[in-house]
Amino acid sequence: RKPMIRGKPMAQRKIPYLKVVEPPENPKQLKKAERKVRWKKWEGAVSILILAVLAICGTYLLLDNKTYGTAREAASYTKEISDTSNYVQFAKGIIRYNRNGVVYLNKKNEEVWIQPTQIKTPMIEVKENAFAVADRGGNSIMVFTKDGLKGEIETTLPIEKIAISDQGIVSAILKNENSPQIISYDAAGNILVEQQITLGTTGYPVALDMTDDGMMLAVCYLYTDNGVVESRIGYYNFGATGKEKTDNRVTADQYEGTMLADVFFMGTDRSIAVGDNAFEIYSGKDTPKRLKEVKLDQEIRSVFHSDQYFGMILVNKEKSGNELRVYNRSGELIFSKEFTGEYKHGKIDGDEVILYEGRRCSIYKINGILKFEGRMSADIEEIFRAVGVNRYYVMSSNELKVVYLTK
Repeated sequence: RKPMIRGKPMAQRKIPYLKVVEPPENPKQLKKAERKVRWKKWEGAVSILILAVLAICGTYLLLDNKTYGTAREAASYTKEISDTSNYVQFAKGIIRYNRNGVVYLNKKNEEVWIQPTQIKTPMIEVKENAFAVADRGGNSIMVFTKDGLKGEIETTLPIEKIAISDQGIVSAILKNENSPQIISYDAAGNILVEQQITLGTTGYPVALDMTDDGMMLAVCYLYTDNGVVESRIGYYNFGATGKEKTDNRVTADQYEGTMLADVFFMGTDRSIAVGDNAFEIYSGKDTPKRLKEVKLDQEIRSVFHSDQYFGMILVNKEKSGNELRVYNRSGELIFSKEFTGEYKHGKIDGDEVILYEGRRCSIYKINGILKFEGRMSADIEEIFRAVGVNRYYVMSSNELKVVYLTK
């Protein structure tokens, strides 16, 4: 019974700071809601990141695929020298070589090391980690790495051509009118292999190249058959596959109507033999086999390559000017471009094809887009890409410049 105050029942009071507690939600539902909130936050952040990446990539592609006509100087490093020199890109720097010495330069045109020489007619062959400088017509070969001189080789006959592996093994064609020789040396000058050559059966060697690992040597020969000059190509395996073969030769093919004048490897399992009117593609690491022949209808002026692509500058017979053709490792034509003027020098640097002669220069993307066509401020001795968009190192006779492309 309710309590009475002065004869009246007491009214119930409401307590304002108390409220009814509802039963808790299902824990699974709570976790699901929390995950949904977190995902919405991440979704927004990811969307912003994707848009930023797309904007950066779009800007890069726009800059990278435009055609430029001017190269402006970003930096310059000058060093006065008295001798006429040749230059070639190597490792993280540049090789300068002439009759009196071989110098390794860094990318500020500073001398890292100097090796004096006495070479009348220097020629150079370069791989990624080693290079060799030989005296054409002389008897001296010097093998180098980025750290300097690795070894010296003295030959008994005049040197005509050389090839080098990435370990510093050198193969040389030695001139002898009646009995030429092909001898492979280690960097210290020790004879590793001597190929037996008979003019009547093999022909005269005119070109050679070696794989990076030094296990395979390719040689092009010219010979005369009934008064007609023909070609042969031989592959020599210095590993287990070639030990049981005569003179280590695992492949020997001959060609009628084609004079092979050059051969080069693209990696260890692909090589290209170039003739006056065709090129032959060989495939196989241990026993190379002919994969494809491509006939050409124009004269080849020069050939250059990387491990993925090779290019040719051809002379237009019926038209004025020349033509650039670029192929992949399978011999498929990637693109071709006609151009006026002369470009004796060409190289493939990554996904770009660079042509140059004197001060003139043209740069193509590997998809055929013309990226640059113009003139540098001095004759180009060497050119290659620098870090950054549209930036290049350009070496002239005594100055290394960093340039950037602009309109």
